[in-house]
Amino acid sequence: MSSSRYPIASPMTGEVLIAADVGGTHARIASIVPATEGGKAAFAIGDYCKYACADYPSLGAIIGAFRSSHANSPSSSVALAIAGFVVDDAVVNRNLPWSVSISGLRHDLGLRELAVVNDFKAVAYAVGHIGNDESTLLCGPAQRQAGPLLVVGPGTGLGGAVHIPHGDHPVILATELGQATLAATSEAEFAVLAELRKRHPRVLIEQVLSGTGLVNLDVAVRALRGAPAISRSAAQISAAARDGSDPIAVETVEIFCAWFGALLGDLAMMYGAQGGIYIAGGVLPQMRDLLVRSRFVERFLDKGEMHEALTRIPVRLVDHAQLGVIGAASWYFDRSFESHRAAGAEAPTRSAR
Repeated sequence: MSSSRYPIASPMTGEVLIAADVGGTHARIASIVPATEGGKAAFAIGDYCKYACADYPSLGAIIGAFRSSHANSPSSSVALAIAGFVVDDAVVNRNLPWSVSISGLRHDLGLRELAVVNDFKAVAYAVGHIGNDESTLLCGPAQRQAGPLLVVGPGTGLGGAVHIPHGDHPVILATELGQATLAATSEAEFAVLAELRKRHPRVLIEQVLSGTGLVNLDVAVRALRGAPAISRSAAQISAAARDGSDPIAVETVEIFCAWFGALLGDLAMMYGAQGGIYIAGGVLPQMRDLLVRSRFVERFLDKGEMHEALTRIPVRLVDHAQLGVIGAASWYFDRSFESHRAAGAEAPTRSAR
């Protein structure tokens, strides 16, 4: 069990909660147990497991495997942070290996409650619990500033959310920024877009700036350089760039990091992210040193007269394996607290009528 404690507004009651963070490649699941922090209500991570989504026929099978493996974590309540967005009863995401029906999942697992939140909305809840010593400062001041905070994560796809401080209960706005159209600035980026548009008339941001996107970018750069086509994963591309064994992998990662910096500069201005930017997801921690040496910061700041304003925004890389489950649990308890508070506030009004 993790020794960390994460404050919540009111004590946990009843059984242990299961928190799950599900992306296109991995599902991370944990039991959430009561704790205290400074004499106040909190929770801690109990059992924790990481699963490869492709190894299981459904999300229900993964959660079922966790419940079966950890007899001390029986629970009929699940807080599910999942990549994509909910339309009626279905989770919509092109990167998930199986379809997800919310009512079907609840029924198959015999759950009393299944609370579903966008995965990066959950991560945005979690960053409030992350100290500076748990992240790498890429640029900007060391201390977090007041104001909205942006969380962006290139994983299998690209997720993002905005964290707006509001007392003890922040306002979190989920986004689907990975589904927006990607813009180019440099000659290399225009050439890559032209190559990708041979197969995709509209190139999405996550089709280049994600784990899947790094693979697409590698294919495009190889075609532009007249190199033979090969099939390799994002991890293999990152490894080849780190050891310098493949000039095309090095170029691919350099383009990726610079382009990502340019995107974050745009997003910082769009969302007024004076509070800072946290980069999560599974891709960039694999290439931390390459990111630091790249043109990432240069392109982030390259916004004309906005350069000075952007130098005041801290940009941090977070490598915290449990961010998603911490965020799912934080969101769940914040949601429960607000529901109970609203019900309590409405009761006198109803009785007075």
